[in-house]
Amino acid sequence: MLKGVIFDLDGTLLDTLKDLSYSVNHVLATYGYSEHCCEDYKLKIGKGFRNLLEVSFPEDCRDDDKISEGLKMFLETYDKNYMNKTAPYDGITDMLEILYKKGVKIGVNSNKRTDYTNHLINKFFPQIKFAGVFGEREGIPKKPDPQTALEIAGMMGLAPEEVIYIGDSGADIHTGKNAGMATGGVLWGFRGEEELSDNGTDYIMRVPEDILVLF
Repeated sequence: MLKGVIFDLDGTLLDTLKDLSYSVNHVLATYGYSEHCCEDYKLKIGKGFRNLLEVSFPEDCRDDDKISEGLKMFLETYDKNYMNKTAPYDGITDMLEILYKKGVKIGVNSNKRTDYTNHLINKFFPQIKFAGVFGEREGIPKKPDPQTALEIAGMMGLAPEEVIYIGDSGADIHTGKNAGMATGGVLWGFRGEEELSDNGTDYIMRVPEDILVLF
């Protein structure tokens, strides 16, 4: 029986695409590189900020020093703009409130930096008491490594088999599987049904209400 759920953040709970793409494109424009359209970033997001810069820069301009310089510029821009257009997807807030009132334990595991992850959760879902909220942390491997997912399950006081891991990408599905958890893939995020199915998700969620039936 499921008693807890761990959510990915970007592309699952929050639509962060416009603020992320704006901030990366600002860096690209500063260097005189070609910018990418918002939709292109759906396939670039999900492995941390440094990786986002690497895959957005031209292939012949990805040396470590240039990426480090670009990352610093990106963080300065994103820090001022990461709440401009970011918002929960339709139905997410109601879904979380219903789960919380049912007594379901809720956590968040993101590859976004932990400070941004916590600020966004606190801003958009202040009424929810999360068991654990973690993003990228120094010295802790990123998804699909299961370490953080298992840490959150421990904070919930639940065994992995009592928790479902829900996200919008293959990396999320592998994170859940690596942690010994059931997995769910959402179709309103940055990837699509083919990627989620190919990576063996246990459930496909077409709307947030589909999550509620599991509890």
